[in-house]
Amino acid sequence: MHGRPPRISGRREIKLPISVTVAIDFEYNALEPRRLREVELPLLHGGRHHVARLFSRRAHRRRERLDKSYSQIIEEEGRAQRRKTIQQASDEFLLEYKVKHESPTFAVYALGHVTDHLGKKLVVEITPAVVKGYQTSRLAEKADAKTINSEVLLLLRLCGGQGDLIRARLRREKAMKLATPLSPGRAYTADEKARMLAEAAKLRSKNMYPALVVDLNCGLRDKELRELRWRQIDLVHKKALTVGKSKTAAGTGRVIPLNETAIAALEAHAAWYTRRFGDCRPEWFVFAFGTPLPKDPTRPITSFKTAWIKVREKAGVKGRWHDNRHTLVTELAESGAGDEVIMSIAGHVSRAMLSRYSHMRMEAKRRALDDIAARQRAADEKRKADAERQQPATAASQSAVIQ
Repeated sequence: MHGRPPRISGRREIKLPISVTVAIDFEYNALEPRRLREVELPLLHGGRHHVARLFSRRAHRRRERLDKSYSQIIEEEGRAQRRKTIQQASDEFLLEYKVKHESPTFAVYALGHVTDHLGKKLVVEITPAVVKGYQTSRLAEKADAKTINSEVLLLLRLCGGQGDLIRARLRREKAMKLATPLSPGRAYTADEKARMLAEAAKLRSKNMYPALVVDLNCGLRDKELRELRWRQIDLVHKKALTVGKSKTAAGTGRVIPLNETAIAALEAHAAWYTRRFGDCRPEWFVFAFGTPLPKDPTRPITSFKTAWIKVREKAGVKGRWHDNRHTLVTELAESGAGDEVIMSIAGHVSRAMLSRYSHMRMEAKRRALDDIAARQRAADEKRKADAERQQPATAASQSAVIQ
């Protein structure tokens, strides 16, 4: 029944003990037709006037909850979580995760594998043995160790407090993370770079060549490059590129100077871009959406993968797109650039990460050691020459003394 709330007036005698709590539902106010609340009812009992407090079911539960301690509430929530299936816990987790993160793609992908294997199990059924079994099953599917480790971390987050206990147990057993191989990255040689750039220039896609040039000369991460906008590039005054939102806080907003090669490629791309879309608006993406030719400058290209495979195969080069970044870091290290300079360009946050990305070639190592040997040899020869010059002088002085 909608409309005004019911009015309770007068005295009523109820043949019930005053201590009895009565649960009732009220319908009141057309805007809130099912609002449940607490009301007071005057009563006459044993010849004396009383006021009975009548609670709705929801209000009664709320009072009970307030009477409980914080630890009891947490314990109840933990029990409720453990009664869910992994599929239910995953769905709830992703709803919150998608709101808080711009790119939930990997979490969706990783939990997809988790739910495929364990979706029907209850959270309470997840044990260290179950986690180890999951690791084994994923390895049998040829999944990468790093990927499996990320999936296990997400699985334990679904388990709440129970996941913390499982994590501690696995760490004690040294079974929390699978061993990951060293970085598969490599640095391209100058000849490989030249062949790749030549093949990229031949493609029908107008995004590939400038993107490859910028990546080889600025070392941007894939997402940083794909979502680059014209307002982030200054080809006239500063001749620099400002990185947008990055994977790390240290990488966001870093300014990278543009060398002559990068400037020439971006100027040519800007000229083609203007002919294609009529303008280079600051908010438009440098590498616009569309294949094989860009069609929508308001959307970024989704991937360089297809064009990159063609370039790599035609150039006869083996490697990943991310190795363009490895190549720049390696060349900077070989040129003698300091760690701080390299980190300011590449956006690394630690020297450990820098050492992971820097792939000093054998030729560079040999050259560095040869330089040390050459300096030592020169020092030895100088010392020998000085000794030879001193010998005649010493002999003459001795002769003079004898005479």
